[in-house]
Amino acid sequence: MIAIFFLLAAIRSGGQESISSSGQVQIDAQPTRVKVYSIEPGLTAPDLLPLNISPMPQGKCKAKVDGTVQLSILVDATGRPRNLMFLHPLGTDLDKIALGVAAADRFAPGTLDGKPVVVAASLELNLQTCVEEAKDNSGKKIFTLALRSLPMQTLGALPQAPADAIFVSADSWKDPTTGSLRFLRVGGAVKPATSLNSVAAQFSDEARRKKYQGVCLLSVIVDPQGMPQNVKVIRALGLGLDENAVVAVGKYRFKPAMRNGEPVPVMLNIAVNFRLY
Repeated sequence: MIAIFFLLAAIRSGGQESISSSGQVQIDAQPTRVKVYSIEPGLTAPDLLPLNISPMPQGKCKAKVDGTVQLSILVDATGRPRNLMFLHPLGTDLDKIALGVAAADRFAPGTLDGKPVVVAASLELNLQTCVEEAKDNSGKKIFTLALRSLPMQTLGALPQAPADAIFVSADSWKDPTTGSLRFLRVGGAVKPATSLNSVAAQFSDEARRKKYQGVCLLSVIVDPQGMPQNVKVIRALGLGLDENAVVAVGKYRFKPAMRNGEPVPVMLNIAVNFRLY
C-alpha cells in the first residue's frame, strides 16, 4: 500500500445540512450561487502564484512515478481554487497528488473591467514523484509517494464552462463528528455520476485455477471531486475476487453527480463481472 503524504487544503461552502440515519444528507438551506466567467478576450485570466510547498525530503527512491493529470477548477474572486474535478485522470495515486497540489494553489484572481470575478479554467499538472520506503508507528514497512520536484502547471480555457456554480469540496460534506462522508441519492434534481475511465479487476490465482466466475457487487460513494470513497462489498464472491474488485473500483474516476449545477456526493452500486474468456 502506498501512503501519500500531502497537505490537502480544506475548502468550505455555505448551506446547512442535516443527516439521516442512513448517512444521506438533507439540505436545510440553499447554498449561494455565483456567476462564472470563461477565459476569453476582454477578461484578464487568473495568474498562478508560486506554490507554497516544497518537495518531500528524499531518501532512497525505489521507483519513479510520473504523469500528467488535467482538472477543471473555478478560481474564485480571492484567488482560491474551488470545485476541483477531473477532466483527464490517470486512475492512479497521482490523481490524489494532483488534487492536493491544486487545492494548495493560489492565484492572482481573474478580472473583468478591473473587478475580480470567478473564472472557470482547466489546470494541467505534470507530476514527478518518487516511491520511498518508510515504517509506520508499529514498525511495519510502508511505501510513501513523494514529489521529486515542484509540479509544472498550466492554466487554460475550460471547454463548456458553466455560467454559474455553487462552491463545494469533499470536506464540506464530511460529518463533523464522525468524519464520514455524507451523500445524496440519485434521482430528481440529482443527476448520476459518470465514469471517466475503465479499470479491469484482476482474477485471483485461486479463482483462475478453479475456473470460478461471477459478479461482485460493491457500493461506493463518489465525492464532489469524482473520487471513489468508502468502497464496500455488498455481494461477495470469495476466492480473493472481492479484494481485487475493491482495488479496481478504487481506481475509478468520475465526473461527479450534479444537482442544479452543483457537484454533490452520491452513493452508487457497481457490479464487477469476473468472466474467463
